[in-house]
Amino acid sequence: MPKKLPQRYQAIVMPLVLSVLMSAIVSFVSTASGTGLQPGIFSLWLKAWVFSWIVAFPSLLLVLPLVRRIVAATVEQPGSSR
Repeated sequence: MPKKLPQRYQAIVMPLVLSVLMSAIVSFVSTASGTGLQPGIFSLWLKAWVFSWIVAFPSLLLVLPLVRRIVAATVEQPGSSR
């Protein structure tokens, strides 16, 4: 079994994985809806995805602390009592 990263890397790995997956999905949908499913769509999508990911990853690093605070304010947390 491969060795896992220490828990302290979770704050970087989670937005990294999320940004890769979400930017890939959104850029493909956007590329396909804009150009149609045509020959060469893979290379068009790949260019769009790289640009999207370059924006998505740092954006997630910046907004995740705010998102966590908003979620904590709106969702009951374990161990909290009313």
